[in-house]
Amino acid sequence: MHADRRRPYRALGVAMAGAALLLTAVQAYSSPASAAPEHHPPREQAQDVELPTPHAGFDYQIGGAYTPPDGVGVVSRDHSDEPAPGLYNVCYVNAFQAQRGAEGDWPSDLLLKDASGEIVYDGDWKEALLDLRTEKKRERIADKVGKWIDSCADKGYQAIEPDNFDSYERSKKLLTATQAQKYIRLLSKRAHAAGLAVGQKNTSQLAGAHEKNGLDFAIAEECGEWKECGSYTKAFGDHVLVIEYTDAGMATACSRWGDQLSVVRRDRDVSVPGEDGYVRETC
Repeated sequence: MHADRRRPYRALGVAMAGAALLLTAVQAYSSPASAAPEHHPPREQAQDVELPTPHAGFDYQIGGAYTPPDGVGVVSRDHSDEPAPGLYNVCYVNAFQAQRGAEGDWPSDLLLKDASGEIVYDGDWKEALLDLRTEKKRERIADKVGKWIDSCADKGYQAIEPDNFDSYERSKKLLTATQAQKYIRLLSKRAHAAGLAVGQKNTSQLAGAHEKNGLDFAIAEECGEWKECGSYTKAFGDHVLVIEYTDAGMATACSRWGDQLSVVRRDRDVSVPGEDGYVRETC
């Protein structure tokens, strides 16, 4: 966690110099009715996914599941937890980093290492970054995370929240935004094939590429705090779930976006009720 549609390929034209029959056949094959812009790859199963209702009551429970408060229609929970009955459920997966202390759950060569052979960590959360630098490694990582995604679908979730899309910014310049996007497309394809929508977590600078990356809605931490909510609404419209952690961020998000977006304030540890520090507020 960090405080920070589908398009078929265009049919190919054929060089014309011959008989009228061949011309007619080729024109029928490449007609605009079956064509689409070349710059968007296929969106596997995206037409079947359900998006969260805009401006629905939202609760962020990735620190532990509990009974959602009255008025909540959308909840995000860790993939190890069960979804909340009767609500729209988003399944959190730490897709770009290993959980703190869980480096041993990953093959050593899939952990990002610097020139000295040392594992590269996210400094704030002490999580090892995953190595997305080659196609083969991206596929292997996506296969492991894909099993979590399949589990989310089996449990009855409607969407996934692949966290740390922006890990390249904490990689000591070893990873790139291009590599992150190639990898998240693998996850999007897996999720869409399972009937799940995919939320873009943070990374406002890549929101404009969301269709190419197979991302259906946004989950934005502290966009009020950092004046970034407009970047998400420009790309995703009102399909944006907002989490704030400070008074100032919450005030900004509510005053500007509270009548349009789903906004909740949580404590940074996303505690459960009854724990010290638990905070949950809405606009």
